[in-house]
Formats: sequence, structure tokens, C-alpha cells
Amino acid sequence: MEAAQPALFPVDQLVGPRGPEEVSRVRELAKACSSCRLHETRTHVVFGTGNTLRPRVAFVGEGPGANEDAEGEPFVGRSGQLLDKMIAAMGLKRKDVYICNVVCCRPPDNRRPQPDEVFACRGYLFAQLRAVQPEVIVALGMTATEVLLNKAKKAKSVREKWHNWEGIPLRATFHPAYLLREPTQKKAAWDDLKAVMLKLKIED
Repeated sequence: MEAAQPALFPVDQLVGPRGPEEVSRVRELAKACSSCRLHETRTHVVFGTGNTLRPRVAFVGEGPGANEDAEGEPFVGRSGQLLDKMIAAMGLKRKDVYICNVVCCRPPDNRRPQPDEVFACRGYLFAQLRAVQPEVIVALGMTATEVLLNKAKKAKSVREKWHNWEGIPLRATFHPAYLLREPTQKKAAWDDLKAVMLKLKIED
């Protein structure tokens, strides 16, 4: 007899009020998740953090790294330090935004999450975004962009234009980890963020 497969968090499940209560409910479910192989090597489930009451921006990354796995918080390593600078340059504070990832558990060796891992975790991501209802979503890197747009896209075809996720405006830009490797792209990333600021009516 085949072993029972762990139940996936339903993509369309959203029970209860939106905001902090729903985020807390989904967080507790994520902490107990064993729906993919990533749970076997994690130290912590790295759930979203920040403003859960209609944040100005929700930043969606790829997955936790070593520092995030150790501390249980998203974007606390070098990439997080750069993201903090990007947020500050927009005239915002970390407490004004919501920050999460496509997957809540660290992929080994910081590799890209595999399709089945993304599929297992996307329900948690979607539930978070539905609960907090950000004014704008910023997809950091191609993994987040592909998951939120539900299709594989080349970077040049998605940047510099607006998309939407369930009616919420979405802008794609580079992941901070990529910007650390390719600092020449920081100006292009800043142009992406300025478009978000214009959408939010934040003065440059």
C-alpha cells in the first residue's frame, strides 16, 4: 500500500477575516507543513512578516537562505540588507510593507525551488497576499514573477510594464541577490521601484 501523501494547503482556501487574524491562521498551518521535501532539512519555517493591514507594498522573493532559515525571518541576510535600502529609498519603512517568499522553507544550497516544491507552497503564498491585500505587489526575481503570473516569462518581457495578480497591480524587478552579483543592474531596479512609487503617489 502506498504511503499517504501530505495534504497541500488549498490554493483557494481563505477562511475568516482578512488581515492579521488570517495571516496568523495561515502561519500556524505553514509551521506544521510537510507537503514537500524541504521540510526535512529546514531549521525554521520562514513565513511572511511586516504590515498585515493593507500594506503599501508586498515584496515576494524566491525562498529563504541560510540566515533566514536560522532566524526564521525573511530577508535578514545580505539580500535583506539591500532590500531594506531599496525600501528606504522608496520613502518607506520595513514596517510599512509585507515581505514573503514563494517557498517558506530553505532549498538546500540555496538552489532554486523545484516545481513540485513551488506547487506545494503556493497556497500559503496566495493566502498571505489575499489576507494582507497590498496596494502593489513587487515580484523579486523570475521565480516569484513566474508563480504570480502563472507562466514562464523572460525577464525583458515582464519588466518595465504593469501586470496584475487577482486585481492587485504587480511590478517585476530583480531579486536583491542578483543585484549583489550584478550591481550594474541596480539602476534598472531603481527605475522599477520608481514606477511603483509613481503608482503609489510617493514623491521621489
